[in-house]
Amino acid sequence: MNGVVLVNKEKGMTSHDVVAKMRRIYGTRRVGHTGTLDPMAEGLLPVCIGTATKAADMMTASDKRYRAVMELGKISDTLDAEGTVTEGGEVNVSEADIRNAAAGFVGEYDQLPPMYSAIKKNGKKLYELAREGIEIEREKRRVTIYKADVTDISLPYVTLDVCCSKGTYIRSLCSDIGADLGCGAVMTALVRTGTCGFSLDDAYTLGELESMEEPERVIIPTDSLFSDLPAIELNEKQERSIINGVRMTWRGGREGQSYRLYGRGGRFLCVSRLEDSRLVLVKSFWQNES
Repeated sequence: MNGVVLVNKEKGMTSHDVVAKMRRIYGTRRVGHTGTLDPMAEGLLPVCIGTATKAADMMTASDKRYRAVMELGKISDTLDAEGTVTEGGEVNVSEADIRNAAAGFVGEYDQLPPMYSAIKKNGKKLYELAREGIEIEREKRRVTIYKADVTDISLPYVTLDVCCSKGTYIRSLCSDIGADLGCGAVMTALVRTGTCGFSLDDAYTLGELESMEEPERVIIPTDSLFSDLPAIELNEKQERSIINGVRMTWRGGREGQSYRLYGRGGRFLCVSRLEDSRLVLVKSFWQNES
């Protein structure tokens, strides 16, 4: 039982809560998620099962898409509505001002991570320090906003459709937009709508998965995670070479390109990259697969 299940995480649950329930549903401890969603957030959380857990780190690095709601005129210590409001004021901005402010963050920008985050400093998570009343200097991180479309304005609330790179904090983006507008903003809702090439439309709640007689039927094969990579089919001798760790010579490919490798019977083996005309292993998936 190897592959990915698309979970629609409900508000109030941690990503670790989801993993614990998935272990019970599928009867295995080999389960891992692909990028933390805060308890306040909802939406798409791909969960890896079996050998697919080896791909979790690669999936975490993928771009993300979110639907976020922010409330203008407020500033909080957590940058969202669950924190303590430290400032507030009138909202005197036009729709054009809001759209222009959001559009101004499209592209690369240096974002300051919130104190209430899981980033570690000297071995301790920032949110642990924040709860102790300690605020430390943080380094800004370069992130990319591919899209920040304003889809609804019902002042003081604004809804955004955001596509961004890994490591982007939408709370920080909302706060930065509010700062640009001169009135402040806190995030009041967040839904992840896409990641790793998957859509929230295809996800299942934990309740739906628990009620299925055969939840295995919604497992997506591991190799689908790499469907954008070209495939190479190997013969029996080549398959043995790859499994035995041999950097097999491969002519006709493109240097630096990664490939999906398949053995006999269409068995998905691994992802390898072509370097100096040899296939170099990136990630193996053949263990315990039939």
